Amino acid sequence: MPAGIINTLHDLSTWRQLSNRLKKGEMEEDVTLETETEKEKVGSNAAPKINRQISVSEFSCHCCYDILVNPTTLNCGHSFCRHCLAFWWLSSKKNECPECREKWEGFPKVNILLRDAIEKLFPDVTKQRKEDIQQNSEIARSLTAFQKYGNDQIPTAANAGRTNPRGGGFFSGVLTALTCVAVVLLVYHWSSREFEDDLLVHKPVAKWTTGEVILWLEQLGPWASHYKERFVLERVNGRLLLTLTDEELTKAPYNIQNNSHRKAILMELEHVKTLGVKPPQNLWEYKAVNPGKSLFLLYALKSSPRLSLLYLYLFDYTETFLPFIHTICPVQEDEHEDIITKLLDRTDPTWKQWREFIVKYLLLPYQLIAEFAWDWLEVHYWTSRFIIVNAMLLSVLELFSFWKLWSRRKLKTIPHRMWSHFWKVSTQGLFVAIFWPFIPQFVCNCLFYWALYFNPIINIDLVVKEIRRLET
Repeated sequence: MPAGIINTLHDLSTWRQLSNRLKKGEMEEDVTLETETEKEKVGSNAAPKINRQISVSEFSCHCCYDILVNPTTLNCGHSFCRHCLAFWWLSSKKNECPECREKWEGFPKVNILLRDAIEKLFPDVTKQRKEDIQQNSEIARSLTAFQKYGNDQIPTAANAGRTNPRGGGFFSGVLTALTCVAVVLLVYHWSSREFEDDLLVHKPVAKWTTGEVILWLEQLGPWASHYKERFVLERVNGRLLLTLTDEELTKAPYNIQNNSHRKAILMELEHVKTLGVKPPQNLWEYKAVNPGKSLFLLYALKSSPRLSLLYLYLFDYTETFLPFIHTICPVQEDEHEDIITKLLDRTDPTWKQWREFIVKYLLLPYQLIAEFAWDWLEVHYWTSRFIIVNAMLLSVLELFSFWKLWSRRKLKTIPHRMWSHFWKVSTQGLFVAIFWPFIPQFVCNCLFYWALYFNPIINIDLVVKEIRRLET
């Protein structure tokens, strides 16, 4: 665009003259403008007026070589018709200028000043051009696709520029505080007695001390703590524990008259005799005995809960699936029933349990994980809360994903997405299984604690971004 034209457009007095001439019908396809220097000459020396003719070609698009319609100016300074830019983007799939190939950032917007100037200078030409464009369905489709791409790009940049100065600082502070809490929790766990308890799952029962027997008894449930003093007075160690019978527990000095308590102790004692060690009864003991399986379940249930539960049903029914379904879908709610009792239940689920499980499995699979963690609140106070919060956040993110598919009319793509997800999870699982023997234990522990404590913080940020995107 010539420099004289730009100076003329920025001259307020000349712009007013152009508007008045347009109203009087003095301007058609060509327009006569007076430059500021020419006006000074006329006023001072009364010299003859010099006219400057502006033609449509000076406002032409370098793609279609027609007059600019909704001119869109890129970072490099070049302007094109918006539909021409949309055609270029669809065909090339590149964010760059069609003329100089310089990449543009963000999402290009219509140059309002240039558009208004062209429409006032050449109203008839622009009107005819717009009518031709509106009748072209291919142009409409390209503009719609281009605008959808822009809608996906704009919220992130807009939120980064608009909300960070005010709300971003506060939200970053919240995430930082949560991260600090997670770090403190890890330090507490590493320095707590729970880490020492893991030794019992590796130590033979015959070598247990009296203190370790009491610890084993306490972990059976709150009800068992009433009998620990009697075991202490008798100095029951691992060898004596293996010799206890039902008759001995009913007599002095133990005097365990409650049939259900006595059965629970003997049942757990049978498990100890069978395994030769203490069976895992909490998350940390389970992780110590099954490090690979615990890491697999943590990541699999997080990324693909339905597929993971199906895997447990098919390949780990007795050891993992049955305790899981009896915990989240009990036959009857009993406040006094201990979590360990539910885990030891190996009976097949009833139809009522299956109905409840299948409904939650299909609609809200993460709720199953949250309900399972809820029953462990007394055993793992903070860890269970992290799992519950993470399950809630993952449910919200899943709802957002379905909302996107529904709003964009892409529900038909769900089977294809499910098949792709299945192959992705399968290949990742196979890859980890192949290289598992070569992965250091320290790396596995880092991955485990990252998914357990830091993933909820990341998901909070993702949920907030999705909510902000809905507001725009």
